[in-house]
Amino acid sequence: MKEITDIIEAYHLAIAEGKSMALATVVHVEGSSYRRPGARMLVTEDGQLTGAISGGCLEGDALRKALLAISQQTNKLVTYDTMDDDDDAKFGVQLGCNGIVHILFEPINVDQENHPIALLERATKQRINAILVTLFSMTNRSDQPGTGMLLLDDEEHLIVENQFVKYVDTVIQDSDTALRSEHSLFNTYSFEGNKLTAFIEFLKPPVSLVIVGAGNDVIPLVGMASLLGWTITVVDGRANQATRQRFPLAGKVFVAKSNEVIFQIPSDTQTVFVLMTHNYNYDLGVLREFMKSKNSIYIGSLGPKKKLERMLADLKDDGIEVTEEQISRIYGPVGLDIGAETSEEIALSVLAEIKAVLNKTPGTFLRDKPDVIHSRSVQNIPVLKKRKVQNVLSLPGEEVSGSCGMGPM
Repeated sequence: MKEITDIIEAYHLAIAEGKSMALATVVHVEGSSYRRPGARMLVTEDGQLTGAISGGCLEGDALRKALLAISQQTNKLVTYDTMDDDDDAKFGVQLGCNGIVHILFEPINVDQENHPIALLERATKQRINAILVTLFSMTNRSDQPGTGMLLLDDEEHLIVENQFVKYVDTVIQDSDTALRSEHSLFNTYSFEGNKLTAFIEFLKPPVSLVIVGAGNDVIPLVGMASLLGWTITVVDGRANQATRQRFPLAGKVFVAKSNEVIFQIPSDTQTVFVLMTHNYNYDLGVLREFMKSKNSIYIGSLGPKKKLERMLADLKDDGIEVTEEQISRIYGPVGLDIGAETSEEIALSVLAEIKAVLNKTPGTFLRDKPDVIHSRSVQNIPVLKKRKVQNVLSLPGEEVSGSCGMGPM
C-alpha cells in the first residue's frame, strides 16, 4: 500500500505541474521475478519514476515504453522474458530473475473520471477491502482494456470506467470470489472473439499500528513503520511524552488513561497493538480492555515472559475470563528472535513479527523453505451463480451492458 500512496501523491504533483504520465503495472509473472503482480510505477513525461516494477533492471526500458504509451495515448502490454540468454544484449543488464514478466503501460487521462489512479485513490479512501480489475490480452496486442473496475467491500459499491462497463458481467463473479477469499486471482475469458486475461487484485488497507507507550524506544519503531507506509498511532498516559514534537511521523498522538485507550481507536483486522509503556499497571489496564476487542489478530507485549504471565494471572484474579483464543493473539515477549538488543534492533524484530503474523507465515529463514518464495499455484475458480449487478457508477450517458454469456474458461 505504501507504493500506491506514493504513486497517488506523485500523480497529484504531476497534475499540479501540468505533466502527462503513464502507469506501469506488473499484471502477470511466469516463473521468478523480483516484483509480483500488482507492483506499480508511475512515469511522468520528463522521466520521473515513482514506485518500482523490478529490482531496477527493467526500469530503463520501461521508461521508454511508458513514454511511447504517453505519446500514442494507447495501453501497451510489454513482455520481458528474463529466461532468455540474450537478455544482456536486449537490456544491457544482467536480469537474473529467470522469469517472464508482463507489464501493462496505461497513459493516464485526467479527464476520465475513473482512470487507473483515480480507482486506486478511491480504494485507499476508506479502511475496507477492495478488488481492482485489470484486463489485458497476451494474444492480441492491440486489445488492452486496462484497469477499469473497483469493487469496494461488496457489489453495492462498484465503480467502473465507462469504457470498461461492457466487461463487468464477465468478471463480477470472480471479483466477488476474490473479495470473499481475500486473495488475488487470474482468469481468462472469451469476449467478442478475443481472449482476455483478468488480473483480479485484492487490496487491503495498510497496517494500522497502535503503540501504547511514548518512551524513547518507541521513536525508531515509529520511524521504521513509517517507511513501510503503515498508519501509526501513539498513546500514553504521560502528557510530556506523548507529543507531536516527539513523534512527527505518527498519524495520531494522544494522551489517555489506560481504560480509555481502546475506545479512542477504531480497530479492524489490519490493526495491531504493541504495549511498551514500561509501566506495569498501565499496560495491565490497557490489556484488560484489549481482551474485549475481537478484531485485532496481534497484541504485542514488550518485556519478559514472566511479565505477561503475571498480567494474565492478574486478569483472572479480577474475574476476567481469558480464553485460549485471546491468548493466541498475544505475543510476549514481542518480536522475532534475531538477537535484538538496541531499540532499533528491537523495532526491526517487532515489525518483522507483525508482518509474519499478518501474512500467516512462520518467519523462518527463506533458505529453509522447501518451496519457492512466492507460491505459484494456479487458483481454480468455482462456477458461481450469476447475480444482478447493482449501483454501477459510470459516466453520464452510459448503461451497463447485459451479460455477454461468457463464463470463466
